[in-house]
Amino acid sequence: MRILFIGDIFGRPGRTIVKERLPELVHDRTIDLIIANGENSAAGFGITPALAEELFELNIDVITTGNHVWDKREIIEFFQMADGNRGPARRVLRPANYPKDLPGRGVYQGHKEKLPYAVINLQGRVFMASNDDPFRTADRLLKEIESKIILVDFHAEATSEKISMGWYLDGRVTAVIGTHTHVPTADERVLPKGTAYITDVGMTGPYDGVIGVKKELVVDRFLNGMPVRFEPASGDVRFCAVIIECDENTGHARSIERIMIS
Repeated sequence: MRILFIGDIFGRPGRTIVKERLPELVHDRTIDLIIANGENSAAGFGITPALAEELFELNIDVITTGNHVWDKREIIEFFQMADGNRGPARRVLRPANYPKDLPGRGVYQGHKEKLPYAVINLQGRVFMASNDDPFRTADRLLKEIESKIILVDFHAEATSEKISMGWYLDGRVTAVIGTHTHVPTADERVLPKGTAYITDVGMTGPYDGVIGVKKELVVDRFLNGMPVRFEPASGDVRFCAVIIECDENTGHARSIERIMIS
């Protein structure tokens, strides 16, 4: 199985380049399963039900999120539909280590070409909110998952925490993909026991800015410390992702390839 994981889709620029480049990429690279982090797809902050539907129409199978998941209030009702096992809302995830009584789910189990797979969404705790332990949450979820092919989106700030998660889950999941920092790292590899890993897949969006935001707004914030309304940048838009090839019987990764398309 060949799996495409698309890095944090940021605002309209990110959505546009995905719409323009995804079909050709899927065809040329024979992609079987598509997962994307969409937590910044609504003008850089959050995701709405309409935008989730828009991404699903591009044949994205599962959408993961992170710390910006609640930025758009209308997503709460969408997640409540997921709790009732209704419609595509089940395929939009929020981190599994959030408090249990919050709307939504942190894991999705489905089938692609009759092959079972699972996607787990976790959030780190270093320099982020003090949610439940993502390591022990992963342990608990893996006991409930029968699929061999398991992808983990670890939405975290600290490089050390992400690398630790990679080693912790090595051999137990197909891939641990880091998101959140919006800056692609060059450390993609298959760990010794068969888990593909990268610290951060990068952002799909405008690079003529500061992690997606207009650079002058962020620079001014650093210079004067005054609050400012952040707006998405628009130039130098890039599509960042990784392609993972895995053994369908064992779920172990054979390779991971980092791509950036402009």
